[in-house]
Amino acid sequence: MKIAVAADHGGYKLKEKVKEHLLERGIEVEDLGTHSEESVDYPIYGKLCGEAVASGQADLGVVVCGTGIGISIAANKVHGIRCGLCTSVEMAHLTKQHNNANILALGGRTTGEELAMEIVDEWLDTQYEGGRHQRRVEMLDNL
Repeated sequence: MKIAVAADHGGYKLKEKVKEHLLERGIEVEDLGTHSEESVDYPIYGKLCGEAVASGQADLGVVVCGTGIGISIAANKVHGIRCGLCTSVEMAHLTKQHNNANILALGGRTTGEELAMEIVDEWLDTQYEGGRHQRRVEMLDNL
């Protein structure tokens, strides 16, 4: 499995921690930037990650900005992306189980490192349920 990670300056530090955590789990990581805390524009990085996942360059993605809101909006502009901003383990579980989210968004300034790793693990370890949810996921993909 390959996971693309991307962040703006507000999410840089947490992205680096997520990247390290994924590598420790034996997951291949493609870091799409940014590579410092110098101010950059989050839409660029949300789009980069969205395109990497939508094209099959990566299987899944994780995006991080200050709150996770802006970069998740940007990622969701890419056709075929279902990016969920998660602030709890339960949200991570449900966004994968019910929505088959292919990108996870986190807030670098709003989510502590320990909780963020728990969210990442739950999202990765949860299986999409399909069934009654499939019709809705297809509706999202057809928007």
